[in-house]
Amino acid sequence: MLKPEEAQDRADALISQAKKAGADAADAIYVCDASTQVQMRLGNLEDVERSEGEEIGLRVFVGKRSATVSSSDMDPVILSALVGRAMDMAREAPEDQYAGLAPEELILKSLPDIKIDGDDGADPDPAILREIALKAEDAARAVEGVTNSEGGGASAGRSIVALATSHGFSGAYSTSGYGCHASVIAGQGNAMERDYAYDSKRHFTDLDTPEAIGKEAGERAVARLNPVDFKSGAMPVIFDPRISNSLLGHFIGAIAGSAIARKTSFLLDALDTQVFDSAINIIDCPHRKRGLRSKIFDGEGLPTAKTKLIDNGRLTQWIMESASARQLGLQPTGHASRGVGGAPGVSVTNLHMNAGSVSKADLIKDIKHGVYITELIGQGVNPVTGDYSRGAGGFLITDGEIGAPVSEITIAGNLKAMFASLIAADDLEYRYAINAPTLRTDSMTVAGG
Repeated sequence: MLKPEEAQDRADALISQAKKAGADAADAIYVCDASTQVQMRLGNLEDVERSEGEEIGLRVFVGKRSATVSSSDMDPVILSALVGRAMDMAREAPEDQYAGLAPEELILKSLPDIKIDGDDGADPDPAILREIALKAEDAARAVEGVTNSEGGGASAGRSIVALATSHGFSGAYSTSGYGCHASVIAGQGNAMERDYAYDSKRHFTDLDTPEAIGKEAGERAVARLNPVDFKSGAMPVIFDPRISNSLLGHFIGAIAGSAIARKTSFLLDALDTQVFDSAINIIDCPHRKRGLRSKIFDGEGLPTAKTKLIDNGRLTQWIMESASARQLGLQPTGHASRGVGGAPGVSVTNLHMNAGSVSKADLIKDIKHGVYITELIGQGVNPVTGDYSRGAGGFLITDGEIGAPVSEITIAGNLKAMFASLIAADDLEYRYAINAPTLRTDSMTVAGG
């Protein structure tokens, strides 16, 4: 695998070739990934997979016309032909008045001395990963009531990303990543239930112990046994932190500049208005140390910065790459996301909703009849209207206590009303790229299976 500075040289070289070929502007992104994954099942080694690959993508502009090409072959002759093909394609492409690189005055001129600590330099041997996977599965299978296993796994990987533009940006970074998971089955015959647990970290030493991961998977599976029927209707719904972050995913999709420009967002008219309760803040933190998506620059070479997207319930801004920003008459926000193919989109980095001031127990203690959701199924969300309807599973809440499991239920509402009614517990943990505490909404309807 290349070093970041070597990857940067490759992106810079491709930009130089594009400029010599007559491109008015260009950007190039180089991505290299290497990973090892080990899978165990029923105590036996099921799979060991090692993958390594590198790709480079080039986007060229001829006036307002553009084209994007990519290659996984780094042969100089191949790359030279790639540049020529990109130029030919761009000359035949339709004009796009909003296309172009990020504004030159906004690009990151030099990389700041910010330590995101995203690469620990470790390279654990496959034998170590095998032992971790085995321990996770063994711990899950040891839970009373677990009857079968879908396996335990462990992984380790490293990525190098380099970006260069023809108007002066050049940067690269490396990240490491490690994971451990277990998935098991409890019960017999038609009464079987499945559940899982996993953890992922940038540093190997930060991973939860495989025993803890396995035990959680086993206990979750057993807890789902013998689901009961219940009375359908409007009722409070509690989202477990494992899935409460999905609500933030819908929020981010609704404030993406492209959705606003196309008028396909249920938050189209919500800028600078109260979207959540005044106790809610939602913050993007791209420089969090060892964060799963931490980075110094975005997919267009703009600097990243901590951003409070929701400030005491109020929506402060859209998240925009340069094309949608031009269409809206605004400035890009440093949230561009780019792969080797196609134009940049947008994404957040380490996003979280702040913790509330009440415990989970206090959040549910006044609920006479409700549901505690731990699993969501399907994608029944309309991004234009905000209508929300998804399959779910979890547990009944009766007289303020979490009780018997429920499965194959449907929860429905509208995201605008759900957002406005959300109450957050005080149990925020930074386990994923997007994190939220336990959340309560009283604006949903629940139907039993």
